[in-house]
Amino acid sequence: MRGFFISVEGSDGSGKSTQIKKIDAYLKSKSQEVLLTREPGGTVISEKIRELLLDPSHKEMKAKTEMLLYAAARAQHLEEFILPNLQEGKHVLTDRFTDSSIAYQGFGRGLGEIVAEVNRIATGGISPDITFFLEVSPETGISRKKSEENHEMDRLEQEKQEFHHRVYNGYKTLSNLEGQRICPIDASEGIEAVFSQIKVELDKLFGF
Repeated sequence: MRGFFISVEGSDGSGKSTQIKKIDAYLKSKSQEVLLTREPGGTVISEKIRELLLDPSHKEMKAKTEMLLYAAARAQHLEEFILPNLQEGKHVLTDRFTDSSIAYQGFGRGLGEIVAEVNRIATGGISPDITFFLEVSPETGISRKKSEENHEMDRLEQEKQEFHHRVYNGYKTLSNLEGQRICPIDASEGIEAVFSQIKVELDKLFGF
């Protein structure tokens, strides 16, 4: 039996890293075999692409270059790691997937529909079974990032507020278009309150 493919999405500072760890721990407490991964990344090749993409010194990177690098990292990640593990019956939990590219490059960079087309090629049209969209205002998200101890802002986090608003609007648009897959979560609350919303949906998906 194929495993479940779960993604966690959201703007920078939405609390993805914290919540994805809680999801992982919760599912393992229910005796589920879960593999935690991230994008860009998840494989040796994809992690090298991640370094290129997020390096704060790469300020001259063009929007289309960024889009294609994300898609390349995703194609490698999917074929080398995600699909083989799903086919073995393991559940895969990823920090970001295609929705991030549509929100950040499609809306944030203004590249539009071409981003979805490129990612359809990269993924063969494969989408997560459920996506948790951690919804928090761009102002709150970036404020959280800046307040993190020893956190060095990456190339995308350093973008202007207008960029982050476009990304947020992209996520909202996707959430409205794909309501059956994307589950909006109010991420402005405390950690446990946010996870309690996610837990309800996980229990439905797994039949706990």
